[in-house]
Amino acid sequence: MNPVTVEELKKVNALNNIPEEHLRWLLERSEYTEHEDGDLIFKTGQQIDVMWFILEGKVSFYMDIKGRLVYYFTFENDVATGGVGGLLPYSRMKNSPGCSYAVGKVREISLHKKYFQELEQLNPDLIQRLIGFMTERARSFATTQLQHEKVSALGKLAAGIAHELNNPAAAINRIAAELNNKQKRNFELTGKLLQQNIAAGYIQSIREKIDEKKSSGFQKLSALQRIDAEDEITSWLEQNGFSECRRYAETFTEAGFSKEDFESIRGNAGSDAFIDILYWIENAVSSQRLIQDLDDAACRISNLVGAIKSHVQMDRTNDLKPTNVHRDIDNTLTLLGYKLREKKIRVTKNFCNDLRDVPAYVGELNQVWTNLIDNAIYALPKDGELTIKTECDANNVTVHIVDNGTGIPKDILSRIFDPFFTTKEVGQGTGIGLDLVSRIVKRHNGEIKVNSVPGKTEFIVCIPFPKTKSST
Repeated sequence: MNPVTVEELKKVNALNNIPEEHLRWLLERSEYTEHEDGDLIFKTGQQIDVMWFILEGKVSFYMDIKGRLVYYFTFENDVATGGVGGLLPYSRMKNSPGCSYAVGKVREISLHKKYFQELEQLNPDLIQRLIGFMTERARSFATTQLQHEKVSALGKLAAGIAHELNNPAAAINRIAAELNNKQKRNFELTGKLLQQNIAAGYIQSIREKIDEKKSSGFQKLSALQRIDAEDEITSWLEQNGFSECRRYAETFTEAGFSKEDFESIRGNAGSDAFIDILYWIENAVSSQRLIQDLDDAACRISNLVGAIKSHVQMDRTNDLKPTNVHRDIDNTLTLLGYKLREKKIRVTKNFCNDLRDVPAYVGELNQVWTNLIDNAIYALPKDGELTIKTECDANNVTVHIVDNGTGIPKDILSRIFDPFFTTKEVGQGTGIGLDLVSRIVKRHNGEIKVNSVPGKTEFIVCIPFPKTKSST
């Protein structure tokens, strides 16, 4: 016998103001169940064929996303969930998409779906009320999904940024230590030059020679040209008593010095002072190279920070803001640069000319570029090719993101925009599903398409410009 009374059912929000005879009908056809705190009530994939009403306690639901349980929702006897869960009338759910656990002691009754049609005939208003709770549940699930995906995307973006910043930051630390040593050595070498009675004016002339080489830029030689130049300088230095010729020849070659330069310096300074001068020149030139490397590392960090500031605008405002799609794509490539380099992926950009700014929810639209480019990188093998092409006219900007990976199998191509669908392993995605990408594009009144065959997968995103009012 069902131990639940009609008075208890009246306290369930979803059954508020339901006639007593209808509540008795419900009790006669329901099964009563109790669960202890922490009990697994439903597991992933389990068939769902009952609607249940909570009399006591709460039920927490965890969505199963590629084997990882993520908290989504808590059912309890309140105005939000109504104290009702499981399979509601007109729901298309067949199996549980996750696991449900008891929070505290849970007492419930469950009604099998075979009684739904009879219940609708008995009390159609209750059916409409239950559909309302189902709609609210779906809305809450969608909101929670969006929040989780944004947090996951932000976490992965932060990890990528940390990876990108680590290299130049580490380089700055290394360069600072090396420059400190170079400075100390400069004092020592300058002292030796003074001991050789070399005039300050001559030291200044050598310094001007070094600056002249610097102003012409470090030499960009082919591998073969570099080897030949280094061999020539190495041979000359060996012949003239310089013991560390091979190691220093690389520095001299890169700075643009030749054996003719050294012959001129030796002729003016004399053989005795020449070796000390070479050491001094090498120290000065390598210090310049370090300073250039330091500047490059600092610029790299500055560019990354600029890309981050431009790219991460999630939830900053609910208003549309004009944005340059080309700049946003470039920033995305910058932030995903470590992945591109890791796979040695060649990126080809073919941007249209005279692109106008697009009114957009900038942070959300950047999520689209992040997801599509990250997906392409994931699909590509080492030494793969990524092509990004834009087309613009008076009405639209269209972005083509193309990779030459293995392609998307035909049997899943129609499902890639479904919620929670992914072909990636756990932890390898951005956290932003293609269903969210599709929703963001639609929010911008745009359209997204995909074409895929082995060797070519192309995502096409079309974003319209707002229509201007014609003058009258």
